[in-house]
Amino acid sequence: MDQEKSVLQWGGIAGLVAAVIFIVSIIYQVVFIGTSTTASGATPVINFPGLRTQIIVGQTLFLVGTVLLMPLFLALFFALRRSSLAPAMFGTIVSFLGIAVLGVESEPNVAMAPISDQYHAAGATAAQQAAAVQVWQATQGMFNQFDTCAYIFLSIGFILLAVAIFGVPAMGKVLGGLSAAIGVVGLVSVALFAVTSATFAIPAFLTFVIFPILIGWKVYSLSRTTPAKTEAAAS
Repeated sequence: MDQEKSVLQWGGIAGLVAAVIFIVSIIYQVVFIGTSTTASGATPVINFPGLRTQIIVGQTLFLVGTVLLMPLFLALFFALRRSSLAPAMFGTIVSFLGIAVLGVESEPNVAMAPISDQYHAAGATAAQQAAAVQVWQATQGMFNQFDTCAYIFLSIGFILLAVAIFGVPAMGKVLGGLSAAIGVVGLVSVALFAVTSATFAIPAFLTFVIFPILIGWKVYSLSRTTPAKTEAAAS
């Protein structure tokens, strides 16, 4: 039983820490990077060398937060598996697909740095610089596609996990309803807005801050119950 509680504790704490890191990442990128890397035209390529370190730090923070979501989802599955195995398992798997996509594309500076180097290379002609800008935009488009797919996977995962949460009285119907609502908002937002739009900041905040806080705190709280209550919650 102590080992089972430790799973819930580790997962809950990981979710709470992930939410904090995501908040720090958002603030850091707004303060130190701004819109310099998302502006139109050649501005992102031109500004990249002067912001390379800041970009790497911001992206690394996001990667750390993304990795911490993994133990959160595993702990949530652990808490739900006995009462709602099917939606808990499928919701966790689909959510992990979203996390995997985010992890893979969380360091775009690796792809962008060579393009920037070509643009700023000594002797680069106007035609070569224009080509570099086009390659940059095409590459950024691929990362936007990855973001879109990640949100779709995570949103579907949240909805499936919400179904599982409804089946566990100890988790509460309110938490299940909030999880489902966050998933629905994510799917609707992907359908209506581009992931690069300012409006998409709202579903992103719900996904990376509110959801980990809600689930992380609940999972951690389950680990603080008595052995009998913990067993009843999972059975």
